[in-house]
Amino acid sequence: MRTEEEKGTITLLGNTAVKYPGEYDPSLLETFVNKHQENDYFVKFNCPEFTSLCPITGQPDYAAITISYIPDVKMVESKSLKLYLVSFRNHGDFHEDCVNTIMKDLIKLMDPKYIEVWGKFLPRGGISIDPYCNYGRPGTRFEAMAQRRLEEHDMYPEKVDNR
Repeated sequence: MRTEEEKGTITLLGNTAVKYPGEYDPSLLETFVNKHQENDYFVKFNCPEFTSLCPITGQPDYAAITISYIPDVKMVESKSLKLYLVSFRNHGDFHEDCVNTIMKDLIKLMDPKYIEVWGKFLPRGGISIDPYCNYGRPGTRFEAMAQRRLEEHDMYPEKVDNR
């Protein structure tokens, strides 16, 4: 059984009365304490059903969002992350803005050692857009890691299987 401190701010997990958000809401995000702070390891979330709205036309945009991070003290709770990502459903923003907003909200929430967010949006009008952003904590080896991964991003294109 976790102590209250280990539980962090978890209120959504196990709560069957949770309502799905109608508007973008970063306050939905909750954390818990990383019990393995002495280890550097990746946590990866895949959200293959992300939806947002085009800020100009209001038409829906669909994407697979991948979030990978190396935690420090705090970790994001997955149900709160799911509800947060659902909150983009009626939010109008360009693809690039969505992935950068997600990354910045998670940095503010957790202060991870490293994080990257990659959106693979379905084509509209015959073109797909796949924005990628990352961050490494300044003054640490993760800052150099972020620079390296950004420079090498897409050198070996992945198999695109979501469209």
